[in-house]
Amino acid sequence: MKNEILPWLILFLPLFSAAAITLFTLRRKTVSSLISISAVVTGFVLTCLFLSANTFHPTVTETTVNWLTIGNLSIDFGLKLDALSLMMMLIVTGVGGAIHIYSYGYMHDDRSMARFFACMSLFTFSMLGIVLANNFVMMFIFWELVGVSSYLLIGFWFEKPSAGDAAKKAFITNRLGDFGFLLGILMVWSLLGSLNFGALNSIVTANSAALGCGATLAGLLIFCGAMGKSAQFPLHVWLPDAMEGPTPVSALIHAATMVAAGVYMLCRTFFLFEHSPEALHVIAYIGGFTALLAALMAIQQNDIKRIIAYSTLSQLGYMVMAVGLSGPTTAMFHLTTHAFFKALLFLSAGSVIIGMHHEQNIWQMGNLRKKMPLTFLTFFIGALALCGVPPFSGFYSKDAILALALEEKNYLLFGVALFVAALTTFYTFRLFFVVFFGQEKSKEASHAHESPLVITLPLVALAVLSVVGGFIGVTNFYGSQFGAKHASLTVMEQFTHPFHDVFPMACGIGAVVVGLFLAFKFYKNAATDPLPAKLGALARWMANRFYFDELYEATVIRFHDLLAQSSDWFDRWIIEGACIGLIRGGTDLSGRALRLVQTGNLQTYAFLFVFGVALLLYFVLVK
Repeated sequence: MKNEILPWLILFLPLFSAAAITLFTLRRKTVSSLISISAVVTGFVLTCLFLSANTFHPTVTETTVNWLTIGNLSIDFGLKLDALSLMMMLIVTGVGGAIHIYSYGYMHDDRSMARFFACMSLFTFSMLGIVLANNFVMMFIFWELVGVSSYLLIGFWFEKPSAGDAAKKAFITNRLGDFGFLLGILMVWSLLGSLNFGALNSIVTANSAALGCGATLAGLLIFCGAMGKSAQFPLHVWLPDAMEGPTPVSALIHAATMVAAGVYMLCRTFFLFEHSPEALHVIAYIGGFTALLAALMAIQQNDIKRIIAYSTLSQLGYMVMAVGLSGPTTAMFHLTTHAFFKALLFLSAGSVIIGMHHEQNIWQMGNLRKKMPLTFLTFFIGALALCGVPPFSGFYSKDAILALALEEKNYLLFGVALFVAALTTFYTFRLFFVVFFGQEKSKEASHAHESPLVITLPLVALAVLSVVGGFIGVTNFYGSQFGAKHASLTVMEQFTHPFHDVFPMACGIGAVVVGLFLAFKFYKNAATDPLPAKLGALARWMANRFYFDELYEATVIRFHDLLAQSSDWFDRWIIEGACIGLIRGGTDLSGRALRLVQTGNLQTYAFLFVFGVALLLYFVLVK
């Protein structure tokens, strides 16, 4: 099989899977799940084969088919194969494959299991399309398909009003960001005359001022798309509510697909941003603020999935901040390790939920380490990786971000990142101690049990990746994409660099120690949360997510409703009542008058005929 065919197969296998399930096997749950799992696992194997055939050092290649030509505008359906896209293909198919296998056990008793796997396949196809796109139009089409897929999966249990509301919230919030993204694409096309990433890169490389004074605006508009997909402030509100979907959906969205799309897009189009320092500053500070805000919110959440969701928000803030600090390699490094340990944490949380008979409140758990030893161990590994404890994978990628902030002499963001690292450890081990230690707090906890092998095996595989993810040469792979200027320090360099890494490394470890100490002090054997009594109003604000939903309800949504009501009144009384009403009334009145002439009496018709002839003769002969 030729190498040119492999990327097309990898892309379209999940689409064929979704179509086959929808058209032929919706009534056969097991067959549907096997079709979906086979598609994504085969994609992973083919990606590995493609990489091995290219000796693990891929050159930049593109395969294109002309799709649309309008005047001077030619749009290709093209696949761009380079280090960036190939590594993301491994993440989407590899981590996604583990989640698919896990889903077979998690969703086995659901009557709509076949529909679930059809939606999962469509989601995987959409994300692979974003990864492989070689131009803005193709990326935007798949970008919207990811939005549709997320709507279907978040609202999968549509009988629950909360699931339907969460799906609509995610869909509408992302459309706000996508509107800005579309404007940015149009602006880039109008200024540079192309939509192909390779051609655009060549144009701005040859002339750094090609975008002129529009560089900052174009960059920020494109960033709007990432604000929606990667849930950056102020469009962050949809992501925690996405927990209404099944746990495998949460893992797929938060680890390997939807939220990664925004960061990936920023790195794919980084050649546009690096010529606008102003846009990069805005991106960096929005990322830093999102990381801090989400970490504070996580401290007072009690739903096991929601806590991990806020950690995703916070870690995405880290990645976006790294992009803003001119570190696309560092951002992709953290995206890669995050995919491993965040999928592990979500799937481990799903195992806990199954063992707890679908109870999600951590204050109804306790002492689960004895009931669920394998889940306890894998969750512990994921927690250590998330907090950045050496030698787990999150340590190296988080340390690279700290070192980057220090290298760029942005001491404010360095301090924010350190504080967030301490908060991350605190809320992660708050969750860990409450769930796995202390006393059993409910009947469900006393009857908890370990999950079956089909659920625990993916946990073990992801746990291994969470341990070794920092050593597998990710930075070298991405470094070949972005060059030495934007390269991240390798693992060995992190231990030998005298200041720009040893110092932030020590600070990062210190932040972990502080967070772990406080979590141990407050939550080692806690039966209830002691923080609300100590923090008072601040705890309420954190528990209620700083009332952003209420703020948007009182401002944006109320303004929208008022605008809709005003438009309805104007349409009903001005447009329909005055304008159309006059026309309709005049027509009706004329019709009624003419109806009086139609009497059906022959004498009347004869009289009108003679009268008409006389009138005609008068005008002809007299006038």
